[in-house]
This record gives sequence, structure tokens and C-alpha cells, in this order.
Amino acid sequence: MKRIRTLLVDDERLARRGLELRLATAPDVEIVGECENGREAIEKVAALDPDLMFLDIQMPGLSGFDVLARLPQDSMPIVVFVTAFDRYAIDAFEARALDYLLKPVEDARLEHALKRIRQHIDERAALQQRERMLGLLADMHGAGELDPESLLARLTAPASRFPEVIAIRTGRELVRLRSADIDWIDAAGDYMCIHTGTDTHVLRGTMKDLESTLDPAAFQRIHRSAIVNLKRVRKLRPHANGEYFLTLEGGQELKLSRTHRDKVELLLYGSERAPA
Repeated sequence: MKRIRTLLVDDERLARRGLELRLATAPDVEIVGECENGREAIEKVAALDPDLMFLDIQMPGLSGFDVLARLPQDSMPIVVFVTAFDRYAIDAFEARALDYLLKPVEDARLEHALKRIRQHIDERAALQQRERMLGLLADMHGAGELDPESLLARLTAPASRFPEVIAIRTGRELVRLRSADIDWIDAAGDYMCIHTGTDTHVLRGTMKDLESTLDPAAFQRIHRSAIVNLKRVRKLRPHANGEYFLTLEGGQELKLSRTHRDKVELLLYGSERAPA
């Protein structure tokens, strides 16, 4: 069983102790440190590299939001805010917290949060494994890249024009993909996978470059690591905390993150019929 290395951050000792007692019933949670202010939290995140941090919002000196603003993104643990005030909930989720608990923390609500945490850790591990596999495939068979000449032509063209064909260069070969044939695109680290029917093209590059090449009337970012062809979406199923699951024509299921929930109307109606 993988241990979830956990840091407790709260200026109230009794609050930390209460959370510690409740977490003691979770065999996979290991508390590696406690902090009573934001400055200590920043230092211990750097020193301990925890997987998870339960973080109070209102603390003397640095608030919980201040702590997140000062942490490097590459060392950011999963964050669950714990506070006595529900007025911060929207700000907490906009700060990319995974969950939000109100004091006094209820056992059932904490168990629900732990379930989400475990799911998130499993998804992150799967993504890392996938990135390693894509790297291995790229080393064995090579990976393409967006053709630099095509990108340059796109940048110098009028903003309203988007290419019907995307050129991918692999060694001396140039593969031409029709944009309309793309079902969806996902990214894992330095690699992108363009899915077209039963074929997948592995590229080295960034989602930002590829997204700038595609017509936003036809393609939309639904996650920081996924772009979908709007015409391929067949079902939209709501999930927790503003997230959705999309089902594509080919049966693939993709997640629409809450940071992109403003795309729901586009996914339902398409760019031409979406309500103003």
C-alpha cells in the first residue's frame, strides 16, 4: 500500500490534533510533519516533499492562499483546505485545491475527501507511467514535431485563418493530417498524442503550440492536458465540484476540469448555436 505522506498546517494545536486523530483511521495516511504558520509550511514542503497538505486558510502572517502563491508548482502537494469559514470555498477551488473541509471536520466528509485524494494520486501515477512509456516509444521509433515552416506560416497568417491540414515532421518524412479528422489530443509531459480514429501520432512539443494551430470554433481545451474536437462529443455527464465527463463518438471518456467548465455550452450546442 502506497503511503500518502501528509503535512498538517494550522495555527491551532487542537485543530491539528483533531485532524491527526481522524486520519489515524486511514492506514495509508502517514503524517510526516505539522506546522503552525505559513512560513513553516513553505519550509517543510521544501524539506519533506509531502504528497498531501491539509492547509488552514486564516493564520497569523501568511494565509493559506499566501502559502500556495509562494510554493513552486513542481513541488506543490495535493492541497485540501480546512477552515471554519465557508466563504472561502470558491477562492479555494480557484486556487486549485482538491477539496475544502469545514471545521469541525466530520468523519464522513473527511472520508469523502480521502477517496478523492486516492483517486487523484492514482491518476497522477498513471499519467507518469504513460509519460515514461511514451518516452520509450519515442526513443525506439522516434517522435514527430509540428513542422516549423507550417508553424511560421500560421503565425504570419491573418488571425482568422486556421489550416485545414496540420503538418507533422518525423525525420525526413512529413505527415499531413486533416484537422477535421482529429478526435482528441492529450499530453503527458513533453509528449502530445493526436488521436485520429484508430491511429495515434506521438509528438514532442507543447499543447500551447498545437492549440494555437487549431480553430477554436472546432477544438477546445477541456483540461490542462487535453483538447477535444467539439463535433466528436456525444455525451456530457456532470461529476463532483463542477467537473464533467465527456463521451466521444469512439467511446473514449475524457474529463472536463472545473477550470474549463465555461466550455459546457460549447460542448452542448457547438460554437454556432451556443447561447450568448
